[in-house]
Amino acid sequence: RIIMSKDESSKLDFISNLGRYKKLIDNDISAYCQQVIAETNQNFGEYPTEAVRAYCSLLDRGGKRIRGALTINAYKMLGGTDEQVSLEAARAIEMLHAYILMVDDIQDRSESRRGGPTAHIVLKQHHINNNMKDDPQHFGESIAMNGFLFGAHSALSVLADLDVPADRKILAIKNVNKHFIATAHGQSLDIFNEVLSTVNEQAVDNVLLWKTAYYSFMNPLQLGAILAGATESDLQLLETYSLDAGRAFQITDDIIGIFGDQEISGKNPMDDIKEGKRTLLTVKALELASDDDSRYLQSMLGSKNLDSAQFMRCREIIISSGALEYARDKANESVAEAIKSLEKAPDSWNYEQVQFLSQLVQFLIDRKN
Repeated sequence: RIIMSKDESSKLDFISNLGRYKKLIDNDISAYCQQVIAETNQNFGEYPTEAVRAYCSLLDRGGKRIRGALTINAYKMLGGTDEQVSLEAARAIEMLHAYILMVDDIQDRSESRRGGPTAHIVLKQHHINNNMKDDPQHFGESIAMNGFLFGAHSALSVLADLDVPADRKILAIKNVNKHFIATAHGQSLDIFNEVLSTVNEQAVDNVLLWKTAYYSFMNPLQLGAILAGATESDLQLLETYSLDAGRAFQITDDIIGIFGDQEISGKNPMDDIKEGKRTLLTVKALELASDDDSRYLQSMLGSKNLDSAQFMRCREIIISSGALEYARDKANESVAEAIKSLEKAPDSWNYEQVQFLSQLVQFLIDRKN
């Protein structure tokens, strides 16, 4: 069967479907946040509630809701019919995503996320506004940690309460935890890559797979599929798709991270260079650039005092070395492989949802924010 058409109507159809998923998830999460804030305040008082409020400020702020959409899409694709089950599973995935973002923002020292302040900065400002004692930054990070712990375990509670057969529920929760263990290792490797003197392309690719493909694609897709009664062969096919889709997504995300518009992406494009983040862009630029340019880029990676002129030179080195073109080619190759894997989708998979997955990977590398 024909998997994808790249015409404009196909793109609009995908955006419309994603928008419907997003609206469902946004409305559900907004109601959930109001409920848990009220319950926490009633049961534990105003101070613990601030941790939950900061977590919910990020969770309810939105984003594209791609992970939640993938959960619902996979559930429907494999024949699932209970909309409430798929929506609650999507909520849990988005809750876990918000928790990971809070961890990532502290580790990366980021101050903005999704067009607003990060959770630990929200809490730092709460400390300042209320003239509290001690260090505002440490307070903000400490309470944010409690907020993301609340979010992580609340998400697992949502999964545990799903109205599905016990064997599916147990398998689903085990699968989610397995993928989050891989994500933890990917995040550790990502941070080690920032401080090691030499990082090769394989180390970067391991991060792309463990940190992004497992977390952003395989986890939500296999969760939805398992809840719908997926077989082992179904899960294997979703894994093949996810690894390529995740690689394409993260490479594109890293390109946007440096070359995107902060007003649109919600993230400062200088952050990745300041953090010393090793991506395919920076690793290939260090390899391909002239000796002088490579030394300069190396000296700027991890520079907390990076200014705009230095940042612009780093961007130019990435372009002139051919690293940007190389990264884009790699992303396109991964998209092609992801689409190719869907050609093996069994006839039992609902075609509309297969089409959504195919359109998704093209959408992800075409995006500018």
